[in-house]
Amino acid sequence: MTAIDQPTPTGNRRLPASGTVGFSASPALARNLQLILVDLIELHLQAKQAHWNLVGTDFRSLHLQLDDITDAAREASDTIAERLRALRGTPDGRSDTVAATTTLAAFPAGELSTAEVIELVTNRLHAAVSTMRVAHDAIDAEDPSTSDLVHGVIDTLEKHAWMLDAAGRTPRR
Repeated sequence: MTAIDQPTPTGNRRLPASGTVGFSASPALARNLQLILVDLIELHLQAKQAHWNLVGTDFRSLHLQLDDITDAAREASDTIAERLRALRGTPDGRSDTVAATTTLAAFPAGELSTAEVIELVTNRLHAAVSTMRVAHDAIDAEDPSTSDLVHGVIDTLEKHAWMLDAAGRTPRR
């Protein structure tokens, strides 16, 4: 079977014919997905660290909310890693790789007040989303399907950031 020429907004792209190997991520796409992956893994770990060491007012509700954030980050990291594999890339979620390449600031050790945790985790949610927004246009240009997955993760994390931030502040007047 032969490939066919397919018009695209940026010119003709050679598409594989039926029965041949499908789309593979370019090195740039794989790098962008890897950057997103390590931030999501680190977010998952930091949210769980906060969950374990939280003390203070509204402990229970924030403790449960941190579980939701942990679950969302873990599920998103799995989605991104599996997408990278589907595109014939190799995700690297090893702890040394995550620690060396995440854009998230290190999380403090020990007990933390609910107010501290709200600020720290909200900042980490925004940092992870920032990585996704920086990588988004390049991802979208190469693979809109993968871009759609990233959109979903951004929506989820921004909702968590909003809800967490709202729990820790007073109304603006």
